[in-house]
Amino acid sequence: MLNHIILIKFKKNAPEKDIQDLENLLEELPNKILEIHSFEFGRDIIHSDRSYDFALVALFANIESLQRYQVHPEHQTLLKKMQSISESVFSVDFMGTDASDLKEKTPEQGIGTW
Repeated sequence: MLNHIILIKFKKNAPEKDIQDLENLLEELPNKILEIHSFEFGRDIIHSDRSYDFALVALFANIESLQRYQVHPEHQTLLKKMQSISESVFSVDFMGTDASDLKEKTPEQGIGTW
């Protein structure tokens, strides 16, 4: 799966209503863009000095599906809203590994010790 990660630092004067509008747009996005395989987002709860305010994690089947998502009109609308209230936005896209099978293995099978 291709992992698409976004981190957002909101402008200090970003109105709460605009942030909620962004969340509402995000909530509807998976229903409107079929390429989205998995989609989670939320506000930071730690609030450390290095924290960003908001994160989004989306999964796509491959780079082509991510590219179709990026040009989709609903995503473009979302981008405009996000850019209007963001001080900075960071992203990273990577092909993830499925580590779920490691949870099934025991130390006897040669997977570390616990």
